[in-house]
Amino acid sequence: MASPAKGGKKKGPFIKVLAKNRTARHEYFIDETFEAGIVLTGSEVKSLRERSAQITDAFVLVRGGEAWLHGMHIQPYSHTGAWGQDPDRKRKLLLHRRQIDYLAGKLKVKGVALVPLELYFDEHNRVKLRIGLARGKKLYDKRADMAKRDSDREIARALKERNRRI
Repeated sequence: MASPAKGGKKKGPFIKVLAKNRTARHEYFIDETFEAGIVLTGSEVKSLRERSAQITDAFVLVRGGEAWLHGMHIQPYSHTGAWGQDPDRKRKLLLHRRQIDYLAGKLKVKGVALVPLELYFDEHNRVKLRIGLARGKKLYDKRADMAKRDSDREIARALKERNRRI
């Protein structure tokens, strides 16, 4: 077990976020989340260290008992020669067999999709992808979420103002 940090407190797990899909939580209800490894080449990992990835248009498909990530764009590494990888190629996700079977069963329901939420380096410097089992939102759901967020913001602002007066 690691010794405590200088201040006497243990630090949480080191996670370096590379890319977030901010529109996913706006467009979908996220029912469950899963952490998946991803198969990458060396130059793609080096490019990710430069933080050059985009996952907003990406989606996950389960085909032939394997999970595949489509639409993720990784900028080619700056020091790679002319033989770099295709930046938009499909990439295999590393999940347990039971997880893949579970997700394949859930995806048979209409309106359910697998959406990437976050791409990050974990504490062992491995690239991980957090994916969510998502159901699409209707327009009125999006409006209700925005109204709730606005009211929460107003309440927080009023409480802050009240605490300032005291």
